Amino acid sequence: MEPVSVLIPNWNGRARLVSLLSRLRGQTLTPAQIVVADDGSTDGSAEAAASLGAEVVQLREHAGFAAAVNAGLTRCRHEWVALLNNDVTPEADWLERLVRAAEANGAWFACGKLLSESDPRRLDGTFDLVCRGATAWRAGSGRLDGPDWDQARAIAFAGFTAILLRRELFEKTGPLDERFGSYLEDVEFCLRCAVRGIRGLYVPQARGRHAGSATLGRWSAATVRLIARNQLLLVAKHYPADWKRRYGRAVLAAQLLWGALALRRGAFAAWIRGKQEGMKMFDSIRASSVQAERGLLEAVLNEGERQILKIQRTTGWDAYWRLYFLLAGAPPARQR
Repeated sequence: MEPVSVLIPNWNGRARLVSLLSRLRGQTLTPAQIVVADDGSTDGSAEAAASLGAEVVQLREHAGFAAAVNAGLTRCRHEWVALLNNDVTPEADWLERLVRAAEANGAWFACGKLLSESDPRRLDGTFDLVCRGATAWRAGSGRLDGPDWDQARAIAFAGFTAILLRRELFEKTGPLDERFGSYLEDVEFCLRCAVRGIRGLYVPQARGRHAGSATLGRWSAATVRLIARNQLLLVAKHYPADWKRRYGRAVLAAQLLWGALALRRGAFAAWIRGKQEGMKMFDSIRASSVQAERGLLEAVLNEGERQILKIQRTTGWDAYWRLYFLLAGAPPARQR
């Protein structure tokens, strides 16, 4: 197996970071290099990481997940890069299983199964799927673990919470878009890959636990604001000029339903602020971006929706997706 660089972005997560660094020493495939990209922490994270033997890249001020990853990648020396959030607890064979599967299948990236830290019977998530409405679903999130989630499969999207990637991928498609800051920057990156026909692999035997948004909080005002903003930035950067005609119904349905979730969680004001920020940034993002050929994007989005629909029908409906397909309509059938 090829050697692996492990990259850990970190912002004021000293205790979690120290715990993860200690656990990495117990991996059955020993990382050839560990890099900590410290995003302007003020809690001694960088010093603690250095004392434990990690190479530390320090950003002068907090710039977000995307900037931290990009800075850390400049230090990674090996072709495989395993990206890990500091709130992930990987099982001892997590890295080995991902590398073996990715190399055996010629995959560009691979992700495994993450279980909830608070309730290991439940999934934190698996791979990602994206709909025409520019919202994403981490498949299985919150569901009880079971056989439905134990099948390896080719995937187009994977969260950067815990993922193995070829470093060359960033040379082919460019770095993470730092304008996204944190949240959906991984979806945006994978969308660039997907329209180029680049695919990855879901490896359910590579397991770990995830605390879930331990830095900002899953439904904190900051998290909701960033996600709400970045959903619009996805549209601005990737959707075609006639997107309102082609996808307007789906975008409106998806965004309003996500706003309803924010309202239910007491974060509606943050959702509004995020949409306002997204609209302010929309034209500048669009002007500086080159949209993919329309048919390629359409194929990726339609396939994502077909997979969401299939999984929801097979494993049980979430209210969000039931209402989304009711309002947006079913995706077009695959052409034979």
